[in-house]
Amino acid sequence: MSSGTLYDKVWDLHSVADLPGGPTQLLIGLHLIHEVTSPQAFAALEDKGLPVRCPDRTVATVDHIVPTTSQARPFADSLAEEMLSTLERNCARHGITLYGLGSGRQGIVHVIAPELGLTQPGMTVACGDSHTSTHGAFGAIAFGIGTSQVRDVLASQSLAMNKLKVRRLWFENRLSPGVFAKDLILHVIRTLGVKAGVGHAYEFAGPAIEALSMEERMTLCNMAIEGGARCGYVSPDQVTFDYLAGRPEAPEGEAWDRAVQWWRSLASDADARFDDEVRFDAAAIAPIVTWGITPGQGIGVDETVPTTEQMDPADRPIAEEAYRYMDLAPGSAIAGVPVDVCFIGSCTNGRLSDLQAAADVARGRQVADGIKAFVVPGSEQVARAAEAEGLDQVFRAAGFDWREPGCSMCLAMNPDRLEGRQISASSSNRNFKGRQGSATGRTLLMSPAMVAAAAIHGAVTDVRNLAPAEG
Repeated sequence: MSSGTLYDKVWDLHSVADLPGGPTQLLIGLHLIHEVTSPQAFAALEDKGLPVRCPDRTVATVDHIVPTTSQARPFADSLAEEMLSTLERNCARHGITLYGLGSGRQGIVHVIAPELGLTQPGMTVACGDSHTSTHGAFGAIAFGIGTSQVRDVLASQSLAMNKLKVRRLWFENRLSPGVFAKDLILHVIRTLGVKAGVGHAYEFAGPAIEALSMEERMTLCNMAIEGGARCGYVSPDQVTFDYLAGRPEAPEGEAWDRAVQWWRSLASDADARFDDEVRFDAAAIAPIVTWGITPGQGIGVDETVPTTEQMDPADRPIAEEAYRYMDLAPGSAIAGVPVDVCFIGSCTNGRLSDLQAAADVARGRQVADGIKAFVVPGSEQVARAAEAEGLDQVFRAAGFDWREPGCSMCLAMNPDRLEGRQISASSSNRNFKGRQGSATGRTLLMSPAMVAAAAIHGAVTDVRNLAPAEG
């Protein structure tokens, strides 16, 4: 059993009671809500005549259903309009802060909470979205929850949960040029599998993790859930504190000094005991591209699609399914696979540094003929910062569309969708069948820089091999 880890410390600090049968009643310090998983939860409270227990610990935004071309109200999609209107009414009724369109703070829920300083070390964070694990980058314990649990947190500010085991993933050395946090986490999932983390929290640690920026750490923790883990986290350090300093919701003055001192104490102890540990060499990781229908079906861009003989027998049935669905033959190269649509954005890779990395590739180049390429900032703040740097002009000059903030084609609950058998190079987090809006559409996951390279060449391309751009 683990001890002395950040997970153990935060869990103990937020434990309210031990419940019959083994679960713990856990206080939730920050509850994030959006328009998709909250309507039924609010309706359940109304049915019972219950108020929201802690509206000051609840923050809302709109992200999944918003269009990214024109966000004028009412939306053309009447269902999307009704979902947003319902969120607005519920937040007004219960006194919940809502960062809506045009507020200057709207965006993907897992982008705005960190950039506003709402997410802080030592917190427990819950949201009705599986990628809530993102917030673990700050040394928080963050859980994605279902609609019934959204109801429970609204009503009681707590959750009934079983304590997880803790697996430490240790990364020696540093990532090489052209390799990003997205590649690192895809490599982890590829190596360990999509079910390896079931029943676990993942602690990311080691020299390679310490060298990552906060935005890269968010990408890493964001996809811990794709490896089966309930949450992923990084112990807070100076990188964390430098990111949070001066954020609107961060402590100030003496309160800041006290907070930092406490946050430092939450990091896993030098002699912490973990339930398990797996070690990786970050320097050996190449850009990763998924070839199949789960995030675990990934390979280095310089590798070939694996044959069933190279796999564990348990993985062969889904591999056979992936070959048929993706139209990719075992033994074929992933580099050179043609794409139709290139999407840069999502809660995984829609932050400023992601757009900067993609713009570095796009600058001075042109999107290949026939390729639909677009960039969707993760928030209104990201959009403003990118535009202040001229990144929108870089993308437009290269032939990319520059869009309004939202979840966009990550899950296609909006007009941004694949059509028919189109194949997408995507910086998002899931490549499941139908994930990007078409029941037969195909998704190749990769880093934003790799997506930009695919857009330029019209096919999967190793970003490390690009010749210098003209000008």
